[in-house]
Amino acid sequence: MTGIRLTAPAPGWAIDADVVVVGSGVAGLTTALRCAAAGLDTVVVTKARLDDGSTRWAQGGIAAALGDGDTPEQHLDDTLVAGAGLCDEEAVRTLVTEGPDAVRRLITTGAHFDTTDSGDIALTREGGHHRRRIAHAGGDATGAEISRALVEAVREAALHTVENALVLDLLTDAEGRTAGVSLHVMGEGQHDGVGAVRAPSVVLATGGMGQVFSATTNPSVSTGDGVALALRAGAEVSDLEFVQFHPTVLFLGADSEGQQPLVSEAVRGEGAHLVDGDGVRFMLGQHELAELAPRDIVAKGITRRMLEQGTEHMYLDARHFGAAMWEQRFPTILAACRSHGIDPVTEPIPVAPAAHYASGGVRTDLRGRTTVPGLYACGEVACTGVHGANRLASNSLLEGLVFAERIAADIAEVRPPRTEPVQASRDADAPVPLLAPEARTAIQRTMTRGAGVLRSAASLAAADEELEALHREAAADADGPRVSKAVVPGVDAWEVTNLLLVSRVLVAAARDREETRGCHWREDRPDRDDANGRRHLVVRIGPDRTPVVHRTETAAFPPVRPSD
Repeated sequence: MTGIRLTAPAPGWAIDADVVVVGSGVAGLTTALRCAAAGLDTVVVTKARLDDGSTRWAQGGIAAALGDGDTPEQHLDDTLVAGAGLCDEEAVRTLVTEGPDAVRRLITTGAHFDTTDSGDIALTREGGHHRRRIAHAGGDATGAEISRALVEAVREAALHTVENALVLDLLTDAEGRTAGVSLHVMGEGQHDGVGAVRAPSVVLATGGMGQVFSATTNPSVSTGDGVALALRAGAEVSDLEFVQFHPTVLFLGADSEGQQPLVSEAVRGEGAHLVDGDGVRFMLGQHELAELAPRDIVAKGITRRMLEQGTEHMYLDARHFGAAMWEQRFPTILAACRSHGIDPVTEPIPVAPAAHYASGGVRTDLRGRTTVPGLYACGEVACTGVHGANRLASNSLLEGLVFAERIAADIAEVRPPRTEPVQASRDADAPVPLLAPEARTAIQRTMTRGAGVLRSAASLAAADEELEALHREAAADADGPRVSKAVVPGVDAWEVTNLLLVSRVLVAAARDREETRGCHWREDRPDRDDANGRRHLVVRIGPDRTPVVHRTETAAFPPVRPSD
């Protein structure tokens, strides 16, 4: 253990359980349902409402080899190509072979996917897929339907849920094994203020960290809390430099910040074209799949064209769909565009890349175990090795399903006994100095400027310096004589402190990876370096609280061996 924790009051209340699942997206709720079905006393903790996780924002769908002529092997091949040489093949094989049945079990849970006239699941294509294997719901509301079904199942199962709760830190017992989490509940109710869920198994399913950038498709709750908690607990994270920038996000202006409207890859899968201001299809000739190339290639193609022409966005042209197709297949996107004064039926959609999905996260094995005994991670917060250097479209929901079931099976098999958390000691567990909430904007702009779509040694060094300055300033205010300047603990301060930690780790890894690979684009190192680059960067927090980066020997992950 690193002995690092957030500055926070001691827990004033506690819940006892066998398992605590942090997060209410597809990964978290699937884990919770499977654990409860195995007879484990399970508590779900979520940062907002139960149905407010990132899953509900997923438009495109869920990828699985469900169609005639498609096979898991073909799905594996497409995933490996998209991952640019860094996928763990065993993890991908697990995903694609167990995926189809996991989707069928999701259907039995209550999720309704769009079907053809013959009653089969309707399948479409997205970037990087050579087959139509994307199942969707409500046209472009797949995530919302999956979330609805899982939330209803959780409520029917009467699971204990704690909503509007920000997880703070991991609790451990005298042997250093997981013993639960501390958390802060926002608002009045059965639980309020800082408390604890005491459980021998903790599952992080906290989603992404898109809010480290100024513009992202992620909801406001995606502040990297799970990755930050795991780092403070001594866990390893991997591949955090690989942040996927979705190529087609509705462009609302250069100064627009926060969550931006996504224009799903499925729009291109149905035949929309990327064009510049002159109507030229600039992706032709750049890749055999043109607009349906893997996302990193399309994002780079858009960015290059923007730089060449000195413009702030490109266009997605789907006028040839006609009004009926827009209304039936993409009603959510149509409504979002029209709410911003753009009608895709009669005009091209202005689009530009924005931060979307973290391919890296807390390093796990094939059972979801992290390097901290008793701590699991699943979904976007985890790095299973499935995505490599770039996520294949619509593999994320599938990853959440497959590895959630594996985690639940592992916990049910092990059934560790409940143990007593050790009391935090101010001598052994020095609290992390908190940042003032207003530092959030500074972090986001620093990351967008220095570690966004285009990176270089100079831009990353500047970002590193700015982030370290914020870290030093917080430490000086907390330890120095100006006690009145010390930041008062609270949700905004905890969130921005988490953002700083994950930003520092991301930049440290991006500086170390001196090549261009997948969604990590180094202007000063434009080529892929397969001789040295086909290794994972694994990061831990060192004794001096700075990121320590080391490389694995091969593209395959070494096994995770927490000391049970």
